[in-house]
Amino acid sequence: MNPEDKPTKETLNKWHKDPKNWKLGVFYYNKEDKRILPPKRMAWAGWTVNFANSISVALFVITIIIIISLALFSSK
Repeated sequence: MNPEDKPTKETLNKWHKDPKNWKLGVFYYNKEDKRILPPKRMAWAGWTVNFANSISVALFVITIIIIISLALFSSK
């Protein structure tokens, strides 16, 4: 991402506060936002997945697969 393409802090805050970018109030979906892990709706609570970003979704799926695999294979 070029520095001139990087959104300003004001733009990031506007996206974060826009209810249209939060599906069912908890799932962040914004095609314009290229961040992999944007802050959760309540920023003090950590980060969330940007479901409009394919890298973010892939990271989420890989993490879930690893957790399930560890749970299944650690009990044997």
